[in-house]
Amino acid sequence: MTVRDVVVLGSTGSIGTQAIDLVRAHPDRFRVVGLTAGGSNPDLFEQQVAELRPDFSGLGEEASVEAASRPCDVVLNGITGAVGLRPTLAALDAGTTLALANKESLIIGGPLVRERARPGQIVPVDSEHSAIAQSLRAGSAGEVRRLVLTASGGPFRGRTAAELADVTPEQALAHPNFAMGRVITTNSATLVNKGLEVIEAHLLFDVPFERIDVVVHPQQLIHSMVEFVDGAVVAQLGLPTMLVPISLGLGWPDRVPDAETPIDWTQAADWRFEPLDEDVFPAVALARAAGERGGTAPAVYNAANEVAVEAFHDGRLAFPGIISTVASVVAAHDVPSKERLTVDDVLAADAWARAEASAVVGSAPDAHQPAKGLPA
Repeated sequence: MTVRDVVVLGSTGSIGTQAIDLVRAHPDRFRVVGLTAGGSNPDLFEQQVAELRPDFSGLGEEASVEAASRPCDVVLNGITGAVGLRPTLAALDAGTTLALANKESLIIGGPLVRERARPGQIVPVDSEHSAIAQSLRAGSAGEVRRLVLTASGGPFRGRTAAELADVTPEQALAHPNFAMGRVITTNSATLVNKGLEVIEAHLLFDVPFERIDVVVHPQQLIHSMVEFVDGAVVAQLGLPTMLVPISLGLGWPDRVPDAETPIDWTQAADWRFEPLDEDVFPAVALARAAGERGGTAPAVYNAANEVAVEAFHDGRLAFPGIISTVASVVAAHDVPSKERLTVDDVLAADAWARAEASAVVGSAPDAHQPAKGLPA
């Protein structure tokens, strides 16, 4: 089997370090030829560069854009945030397979990304979208009735809206299954992460929003499902880790042997499914509405949320204020009527949303009150 040359963007983050672990375990299949990171952990980055000796390495957005443009077989975009957009576009323009863990670049740059991507060029690394991509192998696109994304429900599953008023950042970061970064973990607690994934599923698989559902599955052993027109449902199962999605991102369409430990079927287990309480967790409905508006609305949703999450962790905003801030900013945004968006349009909307969200947060009476927007 030919060794694949891999560029890893965001090499010191969770996705990047796990990808490097897979490369170490399979030197006969993968070789790292490019490494970039944001610069938050320079010591680890230096260790990675010294060990892997890539042809190119560097810190920062421009380094990631350059690395994504270089000749290779796969670019793994494990960057967090909107800064991942330009590297995503660079990889697509270079004609390279893009293993995409940076959901923000697809969310905010949806039309730009879709028009530049060849069929099959993007391999999703999100566990939910990887599960859907795997399940879609069971039938043709015309046979798909709906996509079903599973959600853990986060640490506050089952709580009422009133019970969310006084939750702390420490409680929001206590995810039941995953250890992730601050923004992503908080997004799982608010269900913003699942809202972003609904938009991402629409863009990746070209399925209308009304045929994309969310169901709460606390055990997170079923990563997502595809329902076909004959009533059959095909699901991808596995332990709640990212190893299979990352390995498929690097090796697609081939599987990497022993990437993950299989489920132990000799042990009894109960798997539960619950409807999403959209009255308590309105983030998914809000994301769906932003996605249906299209244009720069998803970028505004994402940017406003990042500002609100930061304010929550700084003690300047109550937990329910995160979503009410996003709702307020999205409602205030006028989506440009242009037929084709540019990168500048998207980045301008992102900057506007951050400024607007900061203003909304600043108008909240105190950290124990939600910002203006959705009812308290």
